[in-house]
Amino acid sequence: MRTDRKTPVKEYQRKQLLERVNRDSATVGVTLPEAIEIQGEEINLREFVFEIKRRDTIPPGERERVDHAKRNLRRERIERLSLIDENEVSYEEGETIAEAIIGIDRALNALEQLGPANLEQEAKKQEAVDTKRWMSFLKKALGDDKMSGTRGRM
Repeated sequence: MRTDRKTPVKEYQRKQLLERVNRDSATVGVTLPEAIEIQGEEINLREFVFEIKRRDTIPPGERERVDHAKRNLRRERIERLSLIDENEVSYEEGETIAEAIIGIDRALNALEQLGPANLEQEAKKQEAVDTKRWMSFLKKALGDDKMSGTRGRM
């Protein structure tokens, strides 16, 4: 990715860039990038995210497409972060890469907030998981024998 031989980023600058992209609030107020190059392919990121977000939920047919996009965005984030982390860029290049990483994080946040298409089915799954967790807790808290009511009565 490095095409020119500018002054490498200084250690304190590299740490600043890494802290900036890893900050919890890094995406607050950041707009989605219009487009981004991922795996050598130009993606209209803003259009894709807005198209998916308009629906509020991800239909079953689109779930695979969205999951694939999220995997690619995560992979690209790691690759770009490693350029800064391994000190392979100038400070100017690091700034540009940091902005792109924050844009990727913004897109990932937007896609992660989308719910499943079938809320009723998802609620039933969650209820089953909660019930199982509750029963496991009770067994541990009361002991396996107490669940049958034979032990622990006074």
